[in-house]
Amino acid sequence: MSRTTTPRGRRTIARHGRLRSLGPLGQFFRGLAVAMAVLLVAGAGVAAYAVYDLSSSFTADAVDLPDQPAVPPDIGELKGGVNLLLVGTDECEPEFAQYFGDRCSGPDSEGNLNDVNMLVHISDEPRRVTVISFPRDLMVPIPSCTDADGNVTSAMSKQQINSAFMYGGLGCVVSTISELSGLQIPFAAKVSFGGVINITDAIGGVDVCIANGIKDPYTGIDWPAGMRTIKGLDALQFLRTRHGVGDGGDLGRISNQQQYMSRLTSKLRSEEVLSNPATLYKLASTTLRNVDPSTSLTNPLTLVQIAMAVKDVPFDEIVFVQYPTYTDPSNANRVVPDSEAADALWSALAANQPIQLSGALSDGNGVVVDESATPAPTATDSAAPTEGATPTPDPSSSVITLPSEIAGQTAAQATCSNGNVR
Repeated sequence: MSRTTTPRGRRTIARHGRLRSLGPLGQFFRGLAVAMAVLLVAGAGVAAYAVYDLSSSFTADAVDLPDQPAVPPDIGELKGGVNLLLVGTDECEPEFAQYFGDRCSGPDSEGNLNDVNMLVHISDEPRRVTVISFPRDLMVPIPSCTDADGNVTSAMSKQQINSAFMYGGLGCVVSTISELSGLQIPFAAKVSFGGVINITDAIGGVDVCIANGIKDPYTGIDWPAGMRTIKGLDALQFLRTRHGVGDGGDLGRISNQQQYMSRLTSKLRSEEVLSNPATLYKLASTTLRNVDPSTSLTNPLTLVQIAMAVKDVPFDEIVFVQYPTYTDPSNANRVVPDSEAADALWSALAANQPIQLSGALSDGNGVVVDESATPAPTATDSAAPTEGATPTPDPSSSVITLPSEIAGQTAAQATCSNGNVR
């Protein structure tokens, strides 16, 4: 697909109109891979027991990924790092449908969309984690896919990325993003709306920072500025809010949700979780019951190996980025790939060097820096990481600076929701 003529110095300005779906779950899934890994490693004995005890529920709905070579027994043999795709779908499960209005009772209630698409890259040694989020209204080619009934769709040159699940389930989403990124993706998993609620409840909620109050009639949020513990339905509505933060667009929502992921990661590594076997088991069991994996991810040893690969990654080397985009010239409510900036990202990951963000925290002004946070230690510090500002990388570490067109933050940064109530 040809690139647009949008100047490289300009930021994406699309506010992204309302689609037929409720939209991303606030990119809850942006940190789900990290969450799954950390909860397994946090208590090795508890985690291993949970995995084996719940393996039947975890594997019941596992799916094969198309055209995938056999996964080696040791993930260390996967040269170029480990790639895991996490997909969030907007399914209307009976127990939660009441919360989603017309999406689950109106004319748009049929079919499921992959509204959240998050590629987690775990580098070769030394291990680092990069999480790339693809906006739901990104227009991309979708390859030929086969659905669960054996029906084959023709390849399409330009479709909205969140329609891939309808054409061929999880495997079609993997094929679409693999084709877009040029990366082989051997592992994948899917989570629904209800899964978000259940998993958030299991962790006991997450403390988020609200710099300005949020008022959003679409999600029912009317919250003042300050720290707030959110869980269950409140967490989902916070992650869904678009009109309540930044410029009211999807890109602002993504960055607002990134702060949730950073704070979730922090909590998962805190003593509050690590020292509580009951919480660890509840979190592990809830996650496994609410995640549908690819068959390549059903081996408990593979899960533990992935967990071990990320357990000691410093917070400043867990990086959340948004796939770079331009406004679609044919539809201001959609976006198209900024291929040049994206290629720089893929090249940086292939080089297996630390990456440094040079762009804004948010394309849509969804978050601001939390000025009250204590700076986090750098990767070379021996102290446990805490929330705070991004540390300056050591010049000797061959840091690769990403283009300014790529927005994001690290897990070491503390940000606050830039709410619409001043």
